Amino acid sequence: MVADAKEPIGSMGNDTPLAVLSDRPQLLYSYFKQLFAQVTNPPLDAIREELVTSLITTIGSEGNLLEETSEQCRLLRLDQPVVTNAELQKIKQLDQPGLKSLTPRSERMMIVTPSSMALPLTHSLSTLLAVEENRQEATKAIEEGVTIIILSDRGVSEKDAAIPALLATGGVHHHLIREGTRTHCGLVVESGEPREVHHYALLTGYGAGAVNPYLAFATIRQLQREGYISEEFSDEKLDARYIKAINQGLLKVMSKMGISTQQSYRGAQIFEAIGLNQEFIDEYFSWTPSRISGIGLESVAEESFKRHDHAFPPKHVPEVLGLD
Repeated sequence: MVADAKEPIGSMGNDTPLAVLSDRPQLLYSYFKQLFAQVTNPPLDAIREELVTSLITTIGSEGNLLEETSEQCRLLRLDQPVVTNAELQKIKQLDQPGLKSLTPRSERMMIVTPSSMALPLTHSLSTLLAVEENRQEATKAIEEGVTIIILSDRGVSEKDAAIPALLATGGVHHHLIREGTRTHCGLVVESGEPREVHHYALLTGYGAGAVNPYLAFATIRQLQREGYISEEFSDEKLDARYIKAINQGLLKVMSKMGISTQQSYRGAQIFEAIGLNQEFIDEYFSWTPSRISGIGLESVAEESFKRHDHAFPPKHVPEVLGLD
């Protein structure tokens, strides 16, 4: 994506097994598939009809959509939903009438500290409590006048794992919808998870107004240091080329349903779930169709902790011959 500023092209005959049938821990994104347009809603040619497409999006409080007031103009306008680290810092510093941001718990909103008992039940319970805490903090933030809530997993460490970004986003998004306060704030996701176009499509499709993939940017810089990417690109150019590739991919995905603007795609959740049980979908991804049931929060949490343990393996203890 950085070398060519284009999304990688894959084979149409994708024979990748369903995530729910895999014996390896999967990202939550892998349990969703993008829907395609039906005859009554023809797809769009995002290349030849570029004039009518737009990735411009706004975040903030939209207020009552049935009214028209000057306060509704106090929105932050972004040229695309993927923001750089520098742009995110500017968003974090917003503090003025109608535009106030908050990163709850000091960049630890999508962090869960598991119990010392490495049991799936403990993992699911701690994840459930962390998601519920996110929801309550979002409610409290809106009551205090915050218009941009930043969901962040920057606090990941050896002891603290990250809640899946899509679970955190969908959980807060639908919680605020049920409370009737969703239009009072915008959601920004700061996560090390997203890297592919499908990831960004899902995050924005389930309510995120902007996404900062800080780990993707860090990985690109490391690849350049290791000689995989030309040294002629500055850090800003590296970010710009990666974002350009993501933008082209998002336009392609949106056009499959005939949608031509990011504003319309955000929160539209035009996906189907494959391999998630109905209880889990109803709670965190309401109204998402599913023809094949499967795992719930317990397995999602367990897979998340497995990936965390793989990233932070326990220190090796040498075996002592003759001892059990």
